[in-house]
Amino acid sequence: MNYILFDSDVRKSLLPFTYTRPVADIRIGILTIREKWEKHLGLTTTTITEAYLEEKFPMVEMEENILINASFCPTTSLVEKVRNLSKNEAIFKGEDVIAFYTTDSQEEVNFEEYTHIEFDEEIIQIKNTWDIFSFNGKAIQEDFDLITEDRTSEPIPEGVQVLNKENIFIEEGATIVFATLNASAGPIYIGKDALIMENSSIRGPFAMGEHAVVKMGTKIYGDTTLGPYCKVGGEINNSVLFGYTSKGHDGYLGNAVLGEWCNLGADTNNSNLKNNYTEVKLWNYESGNFAKTGLQFCGLMMGDHSKCGINTMFNTGTVIGVSVNLFGSGFPRNFIPSFSWGGASGFTIFQMNKVYEVAMAVLKRKSLEFEEMDKKILAHVFEETKQYRNY
Repeated sequence: MNYILFDSDVRKSLLPFTYTRPVADIRIGILTIREKWEKHLGLTTTTITEAYLEEKFPMVEMEENILINASFCPTTSLVEKVRNLSKNEAIFKGEDVIAFYTTDSQEEVNFEEYTHIEFDEEIIQIKNTWDIFSFNGKAIQEDFDLITEDRTSEPIPEGVQVLNKENIFIEEGATIVFATLNASAGPIYIGKDALIMENSSIRGPFAMGEHAVVKMGTKIYGDTTLGPYCKVGGEINNSVLFGYTSKGHDGYLGNAVLGEWCNLGADTNNSNLKNNYTEVKLWNYESGNFAKTGLQFCGLMMGDHSKCGINTMFNTGTVIGVSVNLFGSGFPRNFIPSFSWGGASGFTIFQMNKVYEVAMAVLKRKSLEFEEMDKKILAHVFEETKQYRNY
């Protein structure tokens, strides 16, 4: 069977992260949503997404296909139902379709003609950007169980202090030096060739991907994920860093989501609680206004390729778009459009030739190439986000 993950109508509520990737490639827990489905299914998947992303994330259609709503994270029982789908059958969670069977000759899908299979078990669905950190602890546990089943961890190195070592899994090549790992409240997963330096203190649930680095004296609280090649220091709480992103120095990051290729300057801090303890609102791209989150704690959302200088201070509930360069004193406003250059004293447009230069230099440091299709994606996002830049 051929499995295709589709974006669904939540894509706009997951901007700015879905400007540069399909919903399926959002990281929550240890794995991306795509990686979760592929591990459960034992097969690769392709994607139905925005046209400008298709070159990088193509869709392959075959004679028989099962389409899966990428906003839903898989469970063992859900995957069994998905595998057993047959002609004119669809799985629903309330009003939302999770998966359905289709063929390449089918001109349109009319769910009124489908047999509805209700999935009534608890399941993680990512509908909003803040769901990524809100559900991250549960997602780490589910991924930990999936990845480590019937496997044996590398031994815990001498000099590392641990609590509940049965809940710690260390992949081959990982290095941990005189650190404290407390897995009593949730699992701790250390990826292949990752590094945790001296005097770091980590509480689970926590996950770090391959080649990620935790620098000396770092304090990390639960429900936090560091994607592959991330580098962090300072203090972090309940945050998700997708991959190739650095917060390498002191400063606080809490209840936050950072995309790929981001960098936070030394002593950058974000507020995650308003002084009056009221509900946090976040910029909503769909409505063009600030929307209620239902959360008291909500920090920073930063799109791919964005950077900030030293001593940057972010207000509670700040949304930063794609390829933003922030610097200067004071608090910048709590919505900064993509391709902005400046800070609290004002902004200009971050011109595309400079955007490409920075991206090329950053990827080169990881021995990666900034490809032509990546340029095309950023160029499209630049045009799509013009409406938000009035400078």
